[in-house]
Amino acid sequence: RDVYKRQGLPQEGPEGAGAASDGGPARARGRFTRNFVVQGSAADWALLLLAALRRALFEQGLRAQLVFFQHDEVIVHCPAGETGAVAEAIRAAGELAGRTAFGETPVRFPFTTAVVERYADAK
Repeated sequence: RDVYKRQGLPQEGPEGAGAASDGGPARARGRFTRNFVVQGSAADWALLLLAALRRALFEQGLRAQLVFFQHDEVIVHCPAGETGAVAEAIRAAGELAGRTAFGETPVRFPFTTAVVERYADAK
């Protein structure tokens, strides 16, 4: 029960509680559980993407370097002449990560790639 309190989820209260407009404690635990699975799956996918991207950059002999990852952003520094190869490596790594984590599925994991001279210009 303390875990749910720390997460800010409603707790069982006096008799009749749980019939609140938010669906009560059972519904809150269900939302927490579903979110946990979604966030965990996204983290697995992201780790697989990063591993595939590091490998691809190394195997292609590129000078590109992974420098930052947070939530849904990957920043790769590379010489201007490598931008096309790096963008393709990112796309391919995303597809490989999806197949590795979830098998063959019609679900796609779209993301955009921006080639910029400095991070402040990325959108």
